[in-house]
Amino acid sequence: MPRPPSPPAAAPPHRGCFVALEGGDGAGKTTQRDLLGSWLRGLGHEVVLTREPGGTPLGRVLRDAVLHGEDVDPRTEALLYATDRAHHVHSLVRPALARGAVVITDRYLDSSVAYQGSGRGLGPAEIRDLSLWAAEGLVPDLTILLDVDPATGDARRTGDPDRIEREPTEFHRQVRHHFLDLAAAAPERYLVLDAALPREQIHAAARARVAGLLPAPGPALTGRQR
Repeated sequence: MPRPPSPPAAAPPHRGCFVALEGGDGAGKTTQRDLLGSWLRGLGHEVVLTREPGGTPLGRVLRDAVLHGEDVDPRTEALLYATDRAHHVHSLVRPALARGAVVITDRYLDSSVAYQGSGRGLGPAEIRDLSLWAAEGLVPDLTILLDVDPATGDARRTGDPDRIEREPTEFHRQVRHHFLDLAAAAPERYLVLDAALPREQIHAAARARVAGLLPAPGPALTGRQR
């Protein structure tokens, strides 16, 4: 069973709340992120909605390169994701958490562990360590795993598939199983939900779990959409 990601002892604390949405392509992560954001803003929280890769201007360049550019080898792919993560955490996520915001990201380091570590065969432990180094040990307060069968995710896709989406079904099955293994290894930090459920039912379950993690709300602010 994979080692659960855990921050180094020296990782600095934060005042806000950090939530990651993980799962296979077509799981509905962006939809659930946006629903949580609307609910939290209604409670008076500052909310920052973001994604990996692509949560910053530099990240959007890296996203285009890794998902829509020329084919790259697995190690280069992993390093591009790690580069995006390092910049994303340093320039956007940590500053928002430090001022008490709720940060919700569509994908984070578990995606690298599952896709590049397991799916690409680079080694989950190695990619985990690389990701934690890039993120300076920052792990989410909660990871919501939207579990989706690859065939269901594929049927939900609109538009042309990117490099990762074009991988064969067996690749996506392996990624799915590794996501589930990560959640089973640290159940206190994960909420696993069936992505086939109605979106409002998924949102209600996510909202109930997030509610217990929230900081005291400050003045209502407009969250930044990346």
